[in-house]
Amino acid sequence: MTLKGENIYLRALEPMDLDFLYELENNTDLWEVSGTVTPYSRHVLQLYLENSHRDIYDVKQLRLCICENSGKLLGLIDLFDFDPKNKRAGVGIVILQTENRNRGIGTEAIQLMTNYAYETLNLHQLYANVTSDNVPSIQLFKKMGFEEVGVKKDWNFSLGSFKNEILLQKINR
Repeated sequence: MTLKGENIYLRALEPMDLDFLYELENNTDLWEVSGTVTPYSRHVLQLYLENSHRDIYDVKQLRLCICENSGKLLGLIDLFDFDPKNKRAGVGIVILQTENRNRGIGTEAIQLMTNYAYETLNLHQLYANVTSDNVPSIQLFKKMGFEEVGVKKDWNFSLGSFKNEILLQKINR
């Protein structure tokens, strides 16, 4: 099992990722996607990095860096709400710079993470939660075989109004 694709690879977080993580976590344009409402300090993020080595079975989540083969860090992909008993986890992805989106990076990252989840973690299913107005992300997950299985009405309050959230699911058959 490898976490290396044709154009990108996935790797664990490293101490050198602090500046990237600081920029990403404090980018207010991404707060709606991450559910964040307050900035993160470098100190808090440093503590997070120091504990990022902990096992997915212990912390119920896994965050990996998405890197170009040249080594350039482009974004993050997460497994969250890891539930080994029911063999499922949520998946989330973010590519920091808009110029790096719509280049196939997300497609390759989700494929690598899906393979890892099914083959290494022995999961039966993955799911994603995406606001209904995030059409590029919905299209990405559908392209990767996720099916829309539900709508959470008025689920997220953002910029003065409620937004629906789409639940997408991919079952390993």
